[in-house]
Amino acid sequence: MIKTTLVIMAAGIGSRYGGGVKQLARVGPSGEIIMDYSIHDALAAGFDKTVFIIRKDIEDDFREIIGRRIEKITDVDYAFQDLNDLPSGYSLPQGRTKPWGTGQAILSIRGKVDTPFAAINADDYYGVHCFKHIHDYMADRMDLSAKKLDICMAGFRLGNTLSDNGTVTRGVCRVRGEILESVTETFDISEKAGKITGRDASGNEVELSADDPVSMNMWGLPPVILDELSERFPVFLDGIPKGDLKAEYLLPAVIDTLIREGRAGVKVLPTEDKWFGVTYAEDKAYVEQALRALVSKGVYKEKLFG
Repeated sequence: MIKTTLVIMAAGIGSRYGGGVKQLARVGPSGEIIMDYSIHDALAAGFDKTVFIIRKDIEDDFREIIGRRIEKITDVDYAFQDLNDLPSGYSLPQGRTKPWGTGQAILSIRGKVDTPFAAINADDYYGVHCFKHIHDYMADRMDLSAKKLDICMAGFRLGNTLSDNGTVTRGVCRVRGEILESVTETFDISEKAGKITGRDASGNEVELSADDPVSMNMWGLPPVILDELSERFPVFLDGIPKGDLKAEYLLPAVIDTLIREGRAGVKVLPTEDKWFGVTYAEDKAYVEQALRALVSKGVYKEKLFG
């Protein structure tokens, strides 16, 4: 069976650990953080290795608080996202402090990952089943020799990804059969009186359905995607308007371009798992309650590891 790797994008974690850093909020019954549940579910699904994408300045703290615990139960490696990690001939624009985005984050794993890999956010709870769906597709069905990049994606129901405490941004998907045709970033999504609305990139209101499939940035990717990301990064940099210090090189945007060019096919793997995360401070209590309910149902042990 083909080996698989879990890649967790955690470079957005602040250097100030403890209260106020949402990725490290202790939400489990025994003090677990959301990342612990993703790692647990991935290992149960059959993943062989975990790679954390972090920043160099938080390495010591990250290893102490998270890494050394996880190193006891699986193979662990680290990659470092750096603002200055740019293609030859490019330099960091003066005044730029914002990270370059998920596309550049994934580029940081070059030389560390040569297997199919799942890329996820550090601060999202995805659910048990979607890890199994992604793993089994990559291990058993992904065609690594295909001319078209063979990619898979966990397709969540929009209604399972909303917050009661504010609006959210989601990649709303157009799917034909089981194949992804496009991802449209949709902003300010909320539900009021049973009606779900959001805004498109132009600010126009759009009406949505609870059953609309959305991407939660959980992708199953062949290692050759790293070549595509590397080749397209200079094109992205050349296209940034002068003075724009916030443009991001985003993985979903690259995948959307590959689809439109006929360079990639993306299989959407539907899941009824309910996503949740600490988007707002008020979300923490809900996440704690939801995880306790999953423990009560026997999905997780009271103490996740050990």
